[in-house]
Amino acid sequence: MKHRRTRIPHEWRLFLLATIGGLPAVAATLYFLWSGDFFGGFQWTLTILITGFWLGFAFSIRERAVYPLRTLSNLLAALREGDYSMRAREKPADALGEVMYEVSMMGEMLREQRLGAIEAGKLLGTVMKEIDVAIFAFDGQQRLRLVNRAGERLLAEPPERLLERKAEQLGLADCLDGPPSRTLERTFPAGSGRWGVRRSNFREHGRPHQLLVLADLTRELREEELKAWQRLVRVLGHELNNSLAPIKSIASSLKDLLSRGTHTEGQREDMRQGLQVIAARAEGLSRFMSSYATLAKLPAPSLGSVEVPEWASRVAKLEIRQPVKITGGPGLTVQTDRDQLDQLLINLVRNAVDAASETGGGVSVGWRRNHSQLVVSVQDEGPGLTSDANLFVPFFTTKQEGSGIGLVLCRKIAENHGGSLTLRNRTDRSGCEAELRLPLVPLVPG
Repeated sequence: MKHRRTRIPHEWRLFLLATIGGLPAVAATLYFLWSGDFFGGFQWTLTILITGFWLGFAFSIRERAVYPLRTLSNLLAALREGDYSMRAREKPADALGEVMYEVSMMGEMLREQRLGAIEAGKLLGTVMKEIDVAIFAFDGQQRLRLVNRAGERLLAEPPERLLERKAEQLGLADCLDGPPSRTLERTFPAGSGRWGVRRSNFREHGRPHQLLVLADLTRELREEELKAWQRLVRVLGHELNNSLAPIKSIASSLKDLLSRGTHTEGQREDMRQGLQVIAARAEGLSRFMSSYATLAKLPAPSLGSVEVPEWASRVAKLEIRQPVKITGGPGLTVQTDRDQLDQLLINLVRNAVDAASETGGGVSVGWRRNHSQLVVSVQDEGPGLTSDANLFVPFFTTKQEGSGIGLVLCRKIAENHGGSLTLRNRTDRSGCEAELRLPLVPLVPG
């Protein structure tokens, strides 16, 4: 059995060292004192004085060394407990004073940092309470640890009944799974609608947590939907008025001519021209409505394998106004809707030929692979774009016979395939470049 070694406290070790250090001088002094020819009372008095001074100095050294350490211990204990008000009185005149001064300055720095953290925490708490977005914090076991006022209103319960409950009990388990950012249509106790879900991870005391943010998108979506309807009504009203106004005017003139009974050859020619105008405007109106129906009822892609070189060459041969140059590219195959992809490239090539015919330039089609994307480029040597502000605005066109939906339909087809379409002026020469990007990874119909 091992015996635990008794350790002498630090302050008593200092006292013993100071005592041992003065012991030789005291012993020598007392030896000469008692071996000399002195009176007995004098010897005892001097012995008591020498011994008293010796032990007194030893205790003084002990206290002088121990007091600053106790002060330093109290300062560090106060810092550990979060009390930053204590300060040492020592001035940085020696090494010990410098230590005390640095500890005091560290306490002041920690005090300022704590005040800043408290103010930032209060500000964050106020923002979280007042923000009109539901915020939830869950621990590793999916237990609710924090909720703001918007979250309380969403779940229609006070915080004391929400905290510590699991996400499954609160109906939020599906929000903690799946993509971290998505739109979700759900019904909560406070109401139903479409919600923007944002989820992120953080750590508290070294343990993983999840922060869940739910934003009600119903109002914003309704406002955007209303704006879209208003824009649509304006466009439809504009087009209908452009066709109906001349039809109404000419019909009124024809009615006056018919009411006269007999007609001269000139009047009959006026009636024939008026009827032709009415027929032309009616046909234009019919084309407009057909174009709108095509844009509004574009079906979901029916996927199939399409070889890019064959597809580009075949579509280029459909343009008979001028030859389209195929600059080529790698032999790639994409999963797309063949008919829709044909319509997209036909429109791009047709626009490029229209632009090139103004300057007598050429048109070329090429493609390349960019990581997991197919990039198809249709370039022309026309005058280029004067402005790209209204390129993808439905029914906006600068062509006399244009419908204003060609580029809009092309971009919608590209986006339905998980891709994108951009138009920009060429940097190497005058002209425009249409760039189509499609994913090489098969698109999952959804």
